[in-house]
Amino acid sequence: MTPETVLEFSRTLPWGAIGPEGRRQAWTATAAECAALAQRFAIPAIHDFAVTLQLEHERGGTIRCRGRLVAHVVQICVVTLDPVEQVVDEAVDLRFLPPGREATDDPEGPDEIETERGSIELGEPLAEQFSLALDPYPRAPGAALPEMDAEEDEAPEAEAPARPNPFAVLKGGRK
Repeated sequence: MTPETVLEFSRTLPWGAIGPEGRRQAWTATAAECAALAQRFAIPAIHDFAVTLQLEHERGGTIRCRGRLVAHVVQICVVTLDPVEQVVDEAVDLRFLPPGREATDDPEGPDEIETERGSIELGEPLAEQFSLALDPYPRAPGAALPEMDAEEDEAPEAEAPARPNPFAVLKGGRK
C-alpha cells in the first residue's frame, strides 16, 4: 500500500494493543464503508458487514487473528439479472508478521500479512477475505438456464467444398 491509498474499511491497531493475554475485537462497518466496499467489489449493496476477532501472540513474534466475518449483501443473479439477497459468513484466519519479516508460501497455513511501523492494518485483509467469499455465480431462487434441444446444441457441420487435387495433372502423364 502506498501512503495515498484509500481503504474502504480501515481498522488499524498498534502492535502493542495486543497484550500477553490477547485481544478480542469486534467491528461493524458504517453505511459509507459498506457503500464503498459494494462499489469496489461491483455489487449493488452491502447492508451490513461485521467481524469478531480474537488476536493472540504466537512464537516468533507473529500475531494470529481468528474469527468470523458476516455480511448481508445484494448481488445480481447470473440467470435473471434480478437482485439476490445473500449472507456471507466466512471464517477468518490470518497471521500478522512483525516488521521486516517476509511471508512464507505455506499453503496449509493462514494467510500471512506483512506489517509496517508497529501497527496492524486489519481492515484491508478482511475486505479481501470478504471478496473471496462472495458467490461468483449468484442465482435467484428457482432461476435456471433454459433447456436446449439436442438439435440446437449441435452445430451443423458445413460440408467442405471440394478442392481440386494438385497432383491430378500428374496422373497419367508418365507411362
